Amino acid sequence: MTDNHKPRGYASPPCLAHEIDPTYFDPLAVDPAQARDVARWRKAERLRLLAQRAEMSVEARQAASQAVAGHLDRLLADQFGALKGLTISAWWPIKAELNLRGWLAGLAEKGARAALPVVLTKGAPLTFRVWTPETRMERGFWNIPVPADGNNVRPDITLAPVVGWDDTGYRLGYGGGYFDRTLAASSPRPMAIGVGLLAARIPTIFPQPHDIGMQFIVTETGVRLPKAPS
Repeated sequence: MTDNHKPRGYASPPCLAHEIDPTYFDPLAVDPAQARDVARWRKAERLRLLAQRAEMSVEARQAASQAVAGHLDRLLADQFGALKGLTISAWWPIKAELNLRGWLAGLAEKGARAALPVVLTKGAPLTFRVWTPETRMERGFWNIPVPADGNNVRPDITLAPVVGWDDTGYRLGYGGGYFDRTLAASSPRPMAIGVGLLAARIPTIFPQPHDIGMQFIVTETGVRLPKAPS
């Protein structure tokens, strides 16, 4: 496993930054009031970013999806060379998310398997099932289509949609914690790649101890290798 493949850990340890920057957030703090403040901020920021994304035209989202697919091809070629034998998970697009189903469908030609997440138990880590365009689908949690049957698989690479993201690789999701919970429970941990729009970049998500950073962030403009937290 190369340095780039090593799972990124939790947020940085406490330091003296809070004495210098009044906006500093201690990611390892357990102060309940601070945690509530962060949760309220995330909820508001999530709504803002989702509304901003929903305003994009269908054509703009399609163009961004195609650009992301090309960047993913180059990133995975650089990291793995051939994809034969690998399992790559992504998502079924909702709420104006980027649509990578065409890219996922093309993985079979490269000898790789595409997989989609399935919620079997509310609040538990996700499971993953193989997906192809011919897979029989059913409505799962939140009414999102999921593979109706098939064996569970373990992704080697998992792509996570981001509502927001910061330069240290932390992602703002939908608030359920499923993706972080899944990564924390995975051994070995898959390569985690956050995928979203450049416009979703924010200064920080105010990471908390349970947040797990992405190893790469891919947007329509290219691939970003997250900076180390200060």
